[in-house]
Amino acid sequence: MSSHALPGSDTDRIWTNWGGNQTCTAAVFARPRDETEVLAAVRHAIDRGLNVRVAGSGHSFTPVVPTGGMLLDLTRLTGVTGVTATDPQRLRATALAGTTVGDFGAPLWDAGLSLTNQGDIDKQVIAGAIATGTHGSGIDLPSFSAALRRVRLVDGHGEVVEIDEGDARRLHAAQVAIGSLGVMLEVELAVSPAYHLTEEISYRPWQQIVESWDELIAGHRHFSFFWCPADESADLYQLPAPPDQPMADHCYVKLYDEAEIDEPAGIVTTEGHRVDRAYRIYPGGFDTPFHEMEYMVPAEHGLEAVSAIRELMRTGHPDQRYPIEVRWTAADEAYLSPNHRLATTVISVSGAPGTDYWPFLRAVDERLREFRARPHWGKLHFMTRDRMAELFDEFDTFLDVRREFDPNGTFLNDHLRPLLG
Repeated sequence: MSSHALPGSDTDRIWTNWGGNQTCTAAVFARPRDETEVLAAVRHAIDRGLNVRVAGSGHSFTPVVPTGGMLLDLTRLTGVTGVTATDPQRLRATALAGTTVGDFGAPLWDAGLSLTNQGDIDKQVIAGAIATGTHGSGIDLPSFSAALRRVRLVDGHGEVVEIDEGDARRLHAAQVAIGSLGVMLEVELAVSPAYHLTEEISYRPWQQIVESWDELIAGHRHFSFFWCPADESADLYQLPAPPDQPMADHCYVKLYDEAEIDEPAGIVTTEGHRVDRAYRIYPGGFDTPFHEMEYMVPAEHGLEAVSAIRELMRTGHPDQRYPIEVRWTAADEAYLSPNHRLATTVISVSGAPGTDYWPFLRAVDERLREFRARPHWGKLHFMTRDRMAELFDEFDTFLDVRREFDPNGTFLNDHLRPLLG
């Protein structure tokens, strides 16, 4: 299907995500240059009965983007547009919705600020990272979604709307909405004073992680690890294990803690031990595509849940070689957040592109149901509307807000309509 032209539009656009498992050809594709063009595009879609989805950097593995209607690319709406650093109790950064996570680093640092936390990929567009509940690791550190304090968006009525801290009901819906309330234009995030991190990488047998579990969680700003089922597992995630390091039933462990240093003398770039500005420590690796599923379980059941998936891989699916990635995230109030009112242990598993990994992913899903696991909305999952109603206490509240913003389902696609329509 060929594309219709709009201001800032391309034609004959076929979109494919980073992992290569989602693709679409939209009836209309547009890359608006400013808020006025976004508004015009959405109104064009509403007038013609087209649904609208937004493509970020393509790091979601679920079909949250594909549409046969209108596809918007916001990569021209980028940049940190303002900071508030005078009040220690109200540190804020404002950015256009197409700004990548990595684009925050230097401008915030120059203002004496930093993102409070990041994951190990910084190429995501901030609007997409917020919409799907993207996060880093740390039992006391919330996701990007929880940091959202104000958002400006175009809703399903074709109007520009602002939601801020004075309207908690709508803000908690907007914090994790999977793009279903409208097209984000600008976001304001709570941020932190600029900080340096020290990174320590180690390789530890599984039993050592078990024995130090609580200490490692409580004792570090950021604790995360990859459990490897086989020696070749580390290479699948490009983890830099030394050639003589056994990895079968071992873990690649990352520990981050804040450091007080003077630049440039205090910066250390040794492999396995680095000290640097926080935004330069977080990102790394993951250039080779994989297909990932990620669920969050209550942190008090984390060890039991991770142990269960480890055993499932060893006994039921020994052909699966990707590591289990394990992280932690603080509780928040967003209605569709996997961390809604719960600090969680994050469990990620992956399958190799081009293979039938679905039996394995279904088995992981079944095994984690007893822990009331909730999904990362950008990662593969098996959620249904009934399951969501069981898992999310404020699901009906979210649906009410969603209908207010988008009564005709303009921002739903075939994936989201059965869940949120």
